[in-house]
Amino acid sequence: MRVLIVDDEQHVREAIGLLADWERHGITEIDQAADGEDAVALIEEKKPQIVMTDMRMPRKNGLELLTWLHAAKPDIKVLVISGYDDFEYVRHTIRSGGIDYILKPIDPEALNEALAKAVEASRLEEEKRRHMTNQNIEMNQMTPFFMDRLLSDLVNGYGSRDSVVAQLRNRLTLPETGMACSVAVLRDDQFDEALLSKFRNRRNLLSFTLINICNELFKDRGVAFRHIDKPGEIILLCWNPLLPFNDLLDRINDGFFSTLRRRGHFGTSEAGAFPQDLPKAYSTAVQALCSRNLLTGKCHIHRERAVESEGTRTLRLSSYEEKFKLAALSGSKKQIEAATEEWLQEVRERRLVSPEHLIRWNSEWDWIQYHWTENEVKNTQEPVEDAEISQDLPSALPYSAEGMICWDRWREQISGRLYAASRVLTQIHSKDSHIIHDIAQYLEQHYHNELSLQQIAGKFFLSREYISRKFKQEFGVTLSDFLGRIRIEKAKTLLLNPQIRIAQIAEMVGYQDEKYFSKVFKKMEGITPNEYRKKNMN
Repeated sequence: MRVLIVDDEQHVREAIGLLADWERHGITEIDQAADGEDAVALIEEKKPQIVMTDMRMPRKNGLELLTWLHAAKPDIKVLVISGYDDFEYVRHTIRSGGIDYILKPIDPEALNEALAKAVEASRLEEEKRRHMTNQNIEMNQMTPFFMDRLLSDLVNGYGSRDSVVAQLRNRLTLPETGMACSVAVLRDDQFDEALLSKFRNRRNLLSFTLINICNELFKDRGVAFRHIDKPGEIILLCWNPLLPFNDLLDRINDGFFSTLRRRGHFGTSEAGAFPQDLPKAYSTAVQALCSRNLLTGKCHIHRERAVESEGTRTLRLSSYEEKFKLAALSGSKKQIEAATEEWLQEVRERRLVSPEHLIRWNSEWDWIQYHWTENEVKNTQEPVEDAEISQDLPSALPYSAEGMICWDRWREQISGRLYAASRVLTQIHSKDSHIIHDIAQYLEQHYHNELSLQQIAGKFFLSREYISRKFKQEFGVTLSDFLGRIRIEKAKTLLLNPQIRIAQIAEMVGYQDEKYFSKVFKKMEGITPNEYRKKNMN
């Protein structure tokens, strides 16, 4: 196992080297970097499993390194070793998936305890990845999942490259070793809400549609596939194309528009040698896509990472928290609209707003709303919702149909969050006034539609976690159980009519799968829908 130590002070790096019990943890390779820039280069070259980093460093600091690792190398386990007991640093570490935050001067016991956790987490993930691959090989090596797994490993640089390529060549046309291969990346979370709502909790169907269009145009000169470890991400590899790569991507976008009435945004990179340059090219394409400027231009193909102007102040939603909370507590439409507009105006004045910014601000919103409402539900254990209502596309970001910022939609989202927060923060202890009861009423009126927790959260501008916990607290059952009971009660009435087939009844009460409907019915009533029908008709 390999570890990278990142600190601008050499004596600190040497101290860590002496205090850590490397042998006990099974760590045999230890590299050092003086700042985040050097660290990125070493990570790309050496591929460590664990990174131990300081926070304040020249050039790329610890915050920037954590953000990059979280986006580009999420499998690497991170330990922060800092001389600053700063809440913002700790929160950023947690949000970026850090394992632990250790203060200087370094306590050897704390260091080795954190290192043990990181090693164990890395080992467990590797075992899980190996187990999943082996299990799918045994079940059916020809399944699309297995192919996507191999291709994902190839672009990630996982496992033995030669072994992965050899397995793929048995089932897929690939370029010769050393041949130029172009890479592009697109993500479903960069489409607008109107399109995403059409697929609701059928995310795989959207991916399948996009991949089919790509592969129709590639023929045997390329392949499009799902990134197994990143739901919603699609990777395109293309070699020896009949058209320049950008022209081919334009044709793919024409296919998207013909089918979905939308065009996608692609992150791309310079063509590299197959297969050795794929991981670096893939990482570059991801960065180009996630950093694209949402304020200017109509280009759908992005080749370089957009960089903010020197001296641009980092804009954090948390700096507006008090203004937002005051507006929510006021309950005043005027105050809520003013706070929303002040935030949007500051964003408008920036030269660069990227998908990375939107995702970060959306996460900050979730954290702020949870912080405001945690006292209401802190003693309630979070219920586990079943897969049918929990699986869904990600929360829609404020994109237009062209994939740029839609100011009206963003204004609606922020105002909606503040109105929802206003009701939660100022509610009278009357059940009729609680927003959770509005959600229950919505379920009773729309039980026949396909519903998901994410869709309901988006409609009522609350987090899924808050809705899930508060629903259990108010009604004593999970949201999915509540919805299931409504549907089954409606189905029992419809079953009294022998002219309606059970498959039709399932669809009428919101179940697309008759077998799943029968399973839920039997679980709640103790008998199958058919048995219930026969019993009550007699």
